[in-house]
Amino acid sequence: MAASPVPGGGGCGGAGAVHSCNASGFAFDSGLEIRTRSVEQTLLPLVSQITTLINHKDNIKKSDKTLQAIQRVGQAVNLAVGRFVKVGEAIANENWDLKEEINIACIEAKQAGETIAALTDVTRLNHLESDGQIPILADKAGVVQAARLLLSSVAKVLLLADRVVIKQIVASRNKVLATMERLEKVSSFQEFVQIFSQFGNEMVEFAHLTGDRQNDLKDEKKKARMAVARAVLEKGTMMLLTASKTCLRHPSCDSAHRNKEGVFGRMRAALDKVIEIVTECRPNGETDSSSASLFTGIKELKLNIEALRENLYFESKENLCTALEVILERVEDFTDSAYTSHEHRERILELSAQARAEMQQFVSVWMQAQSTKTKSAAEELELTVLRVSHSLNELRKELHHTAMRLAADLLKFHADHEVLKALKLTGVEGNLEALAEYACKLSEQKEQLVEMCRLLRHVSGTEPLEITCIHAEETFLVTGQQIISAAETLTLHPSSKIAKENLDVFCEAWESQISDLATLLREINDVFEGRRGEKYDHLSLPKPMKNNTNLKSLKPDKPDSEEQAKIAKLGLKLALLTSDADCELEKWEDQENEIVRHGRNMSRVAYSLYLFTRGEGPLKTSQDLVHLLEVFAAEGLKLTSNVQTFSKQLKDDDKLMLLLEINKLIPLCHQLQTMTKTSLQNRVILKVDKCITKIRSMMALVVQLLSLCYKLQKKVENTRWVSAANKDTMDGKT
Repeated sequence: MAASPVPGGGGCGGAGAVHSCNASGFAFDSGLEIRTRSVEQTLLPLVSQITTLINHKDNIKKSDKTLQAIQRVGQAVNLAVGRFVKVGEAIANENWDLKEEINIACIEAKQAGETIAALTDVTRLNHLESDGQIPILADKAGVVQAARLLLSSVAKVLLLADRVVIKQIVASRNKVLATMERLEKVSSFQEFVQIFSQFGNEMVEFAHLTGDRQNDLKDEKKKARMAVARAVLEKGTMMLLTASKTCLRHPSCDSAHRNKEGVFGRMRAALDKVIEIVTECRPNGETDSSSASLFTGIKELKLNIEALRENLYFESKENLCTALEVILERVEDFTDSAYTSHEHRERILELSAQARAEMQQFVSVWMQAQSTKTKSAAEELELTVLRVSHSLNELRKELHHTAMRLAADLLKFHADHEVLKALKLTGVEGNLEALAEYACKLSEQKEQLVEMCRLLRHVSGTEPLEITCIHAEETFLVTGQQIISAAETLTLHPSSKIAKENLDVFCEAWESQISDLATLLREINDVFEGRRGEKYDHLSLPKPMKNNTNLKSLKPDKPDSEEQAKIAKLGLKLALLTSDADCELEKWEDQENEIVRHGRNMSRVAYSLYLFTRGEGPLKTSQDLVHLLEVFAAEGLKLTSNVQTFSKQLKDDDKLMLLLEINKLIPLCHQLQTMTKTSLQNRVILKVDKCITKIRSMMALVVQLLSLCYKLQKKVENTRWVSAANKDTMDGKT
């Protein structure tokens, strides 16, 4: 199922529709998707707890306290199933072609939930053992079977609902394409305004659906591709508006028509890209022709070489040698580049020759190790593996430094945007001769930036960053040409306000991409140095345009004095809770523990909210607040995930106690996510006092959870120490 749009990426132009329609004409509230996902995320951890409860030795007995806890979990599962079934039935009622299949799966889920509740009901277990204890489950096999049926039926509902979402996105794309065709052929301003208004609403609808889908994607590469395609559509909406208006104002101007055609062409390609990602199929059976980056090739080659330590026949000699030659062939992108310095080029060539020589030596030793299989041969093989890996690492470092140095120099050189300023001035003056001069300079700048993006792609380090580099390259290629055509139109019509506005829009897109590149460089460097930082999304992925009037920032109303006093009081209580959390965190000896890290992040976010109530700190707008709440909810879920992992080290009673505490925090995190997503979708201003109250409740649970985790962690350590001491004693006696 899909969730809701990412912050900053919620619109493609125009305020309007929250509902969407598929080809059959039915309305589908995206809130259903959010509720389905929220219930799903609440339900599956509970089922996991049931699984934990039944994974025990049959001869173990449990106390009455434990049985009461089991009953509460069983009831919680049944309630969550009930909520899930209601959402599933609502989806079924709006999709007649899938209604029967969804209803059958919902009935199965409901039956499974009721069975689990019945089998974990303590009141049914009226028989006691001779020692006064009750078996943990009267029908363990029945609970296992019901849990499996529950998971199976939930999966069926989610898969069927997923088909509904895909159908919606395809239908929404088709509506956008149809309206775009009408916009291309429009001949009057009045007709254009009417059709563009419809287009804006359809783009908002498409943005909501694709934003939900983007959030739901597990594959980081697909998520990055979706973010890029949606960004092209969002920025393209404003470009389409000004380019079309310019064409209508100057219908005989060839440059205006070229400018408009470029916008429509890129938006159509982006729409196709979204459908390709959603449906997971390429047009006409095409495959991804983009070659892997140099860093990816080097990483894979090193892994294959190192695998030969365990298995001398893991890979063939020909494959390894070919892989190295492919890498060295791609290195030529650096050595052949006109923008690579002489020193860097010489160093890269030297390291390439060294890598080839080390590979030849490695292959020779490897072949010998296959035939002799002696200890000395194995030791020599290990030495050559280390040497060839070192040579590849040195080559990788030099390529990274070369690309980063070039990028830093270019960004510094073009930071003032002098060429864009000159083109704008030339257009207003109507100076065609100067236009040709500055258009040539912009083309040279475009070639430099495109080459830089190609080299950065080789050293990006991750697939999402590689996709960001490709997007930047395409943006400079397309936008550079469109700036020139827009500037030509303004130069031919220097008094045209719409032509000037059109040029400003394309120049802003260029400047925005330059700005994003600076962030991209930091992220690439973080990945290279193994320092990813506290990022929750790739910051270098495209952002909304600043002057998009259809995507207005949220501005809160100024609260009165009574409300300010109330907020200040709530903020103070929140600050005290963050202090309690920090005290709990300081107890931990291992400050790098994941539980500690995410707990500290939540405390910091809560403290930022406290500063916000005092008019201090980095938060300034309602959008900042929404982003802060999203981060807090995400950190909460990461904390519960790590606590669940920790619980696997505990005994049954301690594990159950900890899981019950987690189960209090998880629903609140999902509620907070839903609240922020609904705010973004419906442009609703969040009430600060309600936000603080919600965060306070969650921080109180976090403080309790951190305290409990610390105690259980100490208990685990003491148990291990006692076990080790007993073992030493027994060894001494022996």
